[in-house]
Amino acid sequence: MHLNFRNKTLQRIILLLVFALSSTVLQAQIRISGKVTDAATGEALPFVSIYIKNSTLGTSSDLNGAFNIRLSTAPDSLTASFVGYTSKTLPVAKGVAAQELIFKLEPSAHALQEIVIRPGENPAFKIMREVINHKNANDKRKLTAYQYEAYTKMQLHLNGLGQKKGKDAVTGAVTRFVDTDKLQKGEKGDKQLPFFMSETLSDFSYNRDPKLQKEVIKATKVTGIGLQDGSLMSQLMGSSYQDYNFYQNRVSVLQKDFISPIADGWKRAYDYELEDSLFIGDEWCYQIKVNQKRPQDLAFNGTIWITEKTYALRKIDVEISRSANINFVDGIRLVQELQPVNDIAWIPNRTDVTIQLQGLNRSKTGIKAHVYTSYKDVVVNQPHANRYFDKPVELLQEATKQQDSFWQSSRHDTLTIADKQVYATIDSIRETPKIKRFTTIMTLLSTGYQKMGKFSWGPWPYTYAWNNFEGHRFQLGGKTNIDFSNKLELRGYAAYGTDDKKLKYSTSARFILSRDHWSEVGVTHKQDLQQVGLMSERLEASPFFMGFSRFGTLRRPILVTENSAYLQRDVLRGVTQRIAFSNRVFAPQYNFAYVAQQGDQPVLKDGFTTTEVSFTTRIASHQVYVQNDNERISLGNGNRPVFTLKYTAGLPNIMRSTLDYQRVDVNVTHDFPMGFLGNANYKLDAGKIFSAVPYPLLEVHTGNETPFYYTAAFNLLNNFEFASDTYASLHYEQYFEGLFFNRLPLIRKLKWRTLATANILYGDLSTKNQQMLSPVGIDGAPQEQFYTFGGGKPYMEVGYGIENIFKVLRVDAFHRLSYLDNKDARKFGLKFSVQFKL
Repeated sequence: MHLNFRNKTLQRIILLLVFALSSTVLQAQIRISGKVTDAATGEALPFVSIYIKNSTLGTSSDLNGAFNIRLSTAPDSLTASFVGYTSKTLPVAKGVAAQELIFKLEPSAHALQEIVIRPGENPAFKIMREVINHKNANDKRKLTAYQYEAYTKMQLHLNGLGQKKGKDAVTGAVTRFVDTDKLQKGEKGDKQLPFFMSETLSDFSYNRDPKLQKEVIKATKVTGIGLQDGSLMSQLMGSSYQDYNFYQNRVSVLQKDFISPIADGWKRAYDYELEDSLFIGDEWCYQIKVNQKRPQDLAFNGTIWITEKTYALRKIDVEISRSANINFVDGIRLVQELQPVNDIAWIPNRTDVTIQLQGLNRSKTGIKAHVYTSYKDVVVNQPHANRYFDKPVELLQEATKQQDSFWQSSRHDTLTIADKQVYATIDSIRETPKIKRFTTIMTLLSTGYQKMGKFSWGPWPYTYAWNNFEGHRFQLGGKTNIDFSNKLELRGYAAYGTDDKKLKYSTSARFILSRDHWSEVGVTHKQDLQQVGLMSERLEASPFFMGFSRFGTLRRPILVTENSAYLQRDVLRGVTQRIAFSNRVFAPQYNFAYVAQQGDQPVLKDGFTTTEVSFTTRIASHQVYVQNDNERISLGNGNRPVFTLKYTAGLPNIMRSTLDYQRVDVNVTHDFPMGFLGNANYKLDAGKIFSAVPYPLLEVHTGNETPFYYTAAFNLLNNFEFASDTYASLHYEQYFEGLFFNRLPLIRKLKWRTLATANILYGDLSTKNQQMLSPVGIDGAPQEQFYTFGGGKPYMEVGYGIENIFKVLRVDAFHRLSYLDNKDARKFGLKFSVQFKL
């Protein structure tokens, strides 16, 4: 997925009303800051709870042990509490607007209570059995609804700069573009460069029946080097994507499913050791160490704290092993604290995630991501009406315009000095000319478009191609962007071939009627070359495949002149309807003819015109979209199937149309996890054309004669080998992840992953369509023919492969199982692809 960001500095508008606040209120606010350290070693203690006793007011220390809290009235004292240490309370001075407290915590020496160690019984097992028995009582999913306000802060750093001999490409680029005095010192003494920081304040809501969720982003502040617009990132950085529920058997981290330490099958995946008993806040808890049994399983290592009375998960501090089969990840640490709500269920009150990313080579510069989320104002069992969830992610118009005074009063905690330094460093670097040029180049490469004011030139991958028909093809085009209009988008291109000496072009306009229930209307006028068998709308999802098809030999090129219009609207959440009208004139540029009826006599014709109207309904339950300028991007629909139904009617004698036909197409796609078997996805397609049409309008099944793998094609099928007017097909992929290779002592170090595929295709061609086929073209020369399926026998191919070779390469081997006697049939083939997966 390519993200297209626009270059716009966040506007800071100073509202005079903020300064009209009474001076008495300002004088009444006090600020308490300080640090928490280990009294014996002097080391800073992160994630320490600092709070006012018998209240809900408090904060926690950051990674450097620092804390900062603002209060309207001065309390008598503050208390610091941390697992493994004795809580400490310090007095607060009265009448002092700003003061500092230093907590030096002593390690606790609580003896284990309530647990008697007996031979043959691991004491942690007794506790874990009770945890499982109480899961349903403590899990927030039992609530009919819950809402809360969430504050999320995210930072990204380049780290490890210049720590190793020589310079890698990233280090070299940084030292060329950035003064070394801008680099900061990391926790391990390495040099690092902050390049992204965001803050988001949002309201999150959840209904259980039916399962619905929504996040309203009330305020967002995003800055970054190479970031041209923060609106999309603001939607992606909300709290809903930091929701880790360990009461589920599997917890999704970076789209990988990890076994929870309190999963139903806990004993099969983990070893447990009871280490201590102590207070966390007001709860007496058992401290249990957990370790995964198999190094390369997707599991955690760390510590959990279980409450004595309710056997609820009070806190978890776990890491993911480097041996886990995840690409580009050098380490993940996840810390979460939970709180009881009305003695009904436990909901997180803060989550802290640190992810260390690496490149293809572990010795190169990496990226450190730190995401902190806190939650407050929790309300339970008060569900919203279902219509409230129609837009799962909503970015309020004023969200990006909040000024500093709003953030100072609305953050769940104040910014640390280190946070302020990150903002200052990014702002100073991103305005340098070298970085601006670097940002422009990277945006062009990643999105395909170069922004030039209100116009964006591109897409650059289609600027040039060479083939046997056009010769050298040059194309120039572009589109307007959101700076031109946030409703109207104009786009077009012009192309010219040096051999055919013909101008091809396209012009289109799109108008967004509504962003709430997304509605848009568009028109297109286009004249360009297409190829028989490559005109299916399903191939639009494979732009590289379509771009590559313009090189080399064009097979059965047709010049298509098209005028079309459409109207599309989300009628319900997850239900989109589209009505389209088109008129197309087909002028074959090769020896083509079909048999048409002229009165009672059959005649050969080479060109034809269609006028058609189509109705499409797409059902994607729980689909989540985010908006990026004038586009919207799907974030998936939670492993649910997606259904698409399309009806097309050819209208004769309208705008010179020569054909009368009807067609129905159905599509189902589904990606879903299969536990220890990995993940699977399938795509079902079926359709029928009810009338006789020239063969370019039949379902010409997509073959693949390239060495590359494409999910939309049949990989051992030749181009234009089969065509049908009734068809059904299945594409199935099974990703076993590390199921097999993780258990082989030597191979598992390579972190290769196995997969399997199966593609099945059935089709039929009616007698009336066979009668339209001509053995010769319009010039009388023999015309290239295609095969039809006989006797109900399907085309079948199976494949197996290895992915994650050098972390990016996938190799598939395919065997063709049927129609082996067809001309030029390939019985076996290897396909290659490059992919970036975790």
